[in-house]
Amino acid sequence: MKKIILLLTVVIILGGGYYYYGKYKEAQRSGNEHLVSGNGRIEATEVNIATKLAGRIEDILVNEGDFVKQGQTMAVMQTSVLRAELAQAQARRNQAVTAEASAKAMIDVRASEKEAAKAVVLQRQSTRDGARKSFNRSKALRQVDATSEQQFEDFETALNAAEAQLIAAEASVKQADAVIESAKAEAIGATASIQGADADIARIEADITDSTLLAPRDGRIQYRIAQPGEVMSAGGRVLNLVDLSDVYMTFFLAEEIAGKVSIGADVRIVLDALPAYPIPAKVSYVASVAQFTPKTVETQSERQKLMFRVKARIAPELLREYLELVKTGVPGIAWVKLDPKMEWPEFLALKGKK
Repeated sequence: MKKIILLLTVVIILGGGYYYYGKYKEAQRSGNEHLVSGNGRIEATEVNIATKLAGRIEDILVNEGDFVKQGQTMAVMQTSVLRAELAQAQARRNQAVTAEASAKAMIDVRASEKEAAKAVVLQRQSTRDGARKSFNRSKALRQVDATSEQQFEDFETALNAAEAQLIAAEASVKQADAVIESAKAEAIGATASIQGADADIARIEADITDSTLLAPRDGRIQYRIAQPGEVMSAGGRVLNLVDLSDVYMTFFLAEEIAGKVSIGADVRIVLDALPAYPIPAKVSYVASVAQFTPKTVETQSERQKLMFRVKARIAPELLREYLELVKTGVPGIAWVKLDPKMEWPEFLALKGKK
């Protein structure tokens, strides 16, 4: 009895498949030059969620088959080392800020000292001028023997002493200038250290942020490639995400047909698993260069060695309505309408909700 039931089931499946296959062949034999087809599989854009830096996985918050939203946290890497580096960089910044403040304060102090030295220079210039006048008067008197040799020498000594004091005062001003320039250089160096520390802090904070792996777009988790506790290298893959808003079928058309296909042309995708329910799509890509026919592509003639790759994209709004039913890898046939005014044949007409 079981064998009979099994045999009947096989006969029904084969009969159904033969029926729809006959429909497809009938359409091909109808001579409709405005309808062409190619076989392919449902595909979707895949995104590998990988680590930016080497490290250990602390936790993975999603499982295979889960739907995720853009920006949702999917996995977390350990950040203890990065946080220690961040604290070190912040300490260096604080040290540089202190050094900058000290250098700027030193500039103010040395500027005050310079002003005092300039005042001393004025004072020494006045003293020298007075000593020079006294010396000149003594020299004139000495020439007429109106003063003693001792007095003349005393005035000469006083003038020399005043000139020496002026030179020393002027040297103090130059020294103050040098000290000020040195303090300015220290301040510039401290400012550069602050900027360098700020850059380190920004980089480490970015690395800490990137250690939380977020979903780059809405989709479904296809694979968990790694597990919590594993040590990953930089760029190590943790998860594989399928973007269910970008689902398409890639198929191939012969050279003489591909040139007639335009971007945006209407397509009906008939899946082997659901032959009675065509799926509407649009041509989104036609290759500009032919390639050798892939082994997986069925052609009417083995002479068709070169084919053009065509991509038919399913509308995202339709995918959102049936998000949980979308499956990749399912084989089927894509039917392309070359004449936009042509009506779809009955077996490719949409059923139910469009």
